[in-house]
Amino acid sequence: MAEPVDLAIAHLVTCDADFARLIAEVGPCGLKPKTEREPYEGLVRSIAYQQLHAHAAEAIFGRFLALYPNETFPSPASILATDAQEMRTCGFSAAKVATIRGIAEKMLDGTVPTRSAATMLTDEELIEHLTSLRGVGRWTVQMLLIFTLERPDILPIDDFGVREGWRLLKSLPNKPTPKELARIGEAWSPYRSTATWYLWRATELLRVR
Repeated sequence: MAEPVDLAIAHLVTCDADFARLIAEVGPCGLKPKTEREPYEGLVRSIAYQQLHAHAAEAIFGRFLALYPNETFPSPASILATDAQEMRTCGFSAAKVATIRGIAEKMLDGTVPTRSAATMLTDEELIEHLTSLRGVGRWTVQMLLIFTLERPDILPIDDFGVREGWRLLKSLPNKPTPKELARIGEAWSPYRSTATWYLWRATELLRVR
């Protein structure tokens, strides 16, 4: 039986000739969800990386993890026991600190589901449920769905990199609007998470040309 990623690529190369050339140039899909993570950790990581260049986010997140040398990942109780100003010294904005602490609180009261509980909810149910948390938007939950929960059909239409990747791929003067990208991406279903990964690579690969 073919692997899901093979099925995704087989589908995507038939959707668009430019997409097929991109896939051939980039090579195998490197999207590797961290299936051992709980949604709580995935949400905290998504918030930490939000609106930052990857290298800057990694540095900030590394300093954050260093506050908890005895834990692989800080528990909700540990985060709540940490002074907010100490978290700020890692490089987080005040808004991000408040959001991360809010996620920790909502994990303790059961609002943030465990991984097993999340498997019982659809993509849209999880988005609706988790965007009720302070500071957690649709994009944040979509990153959780792609990178933690391994959902195969997620297209973050508001993501700058995804929209820019399509612009570069098609040599367009402007990025598609989120609504336009949603319409374009209908053809990629049910493998829009893989399409998203390749469009991020397009941003890296084609911008320098």
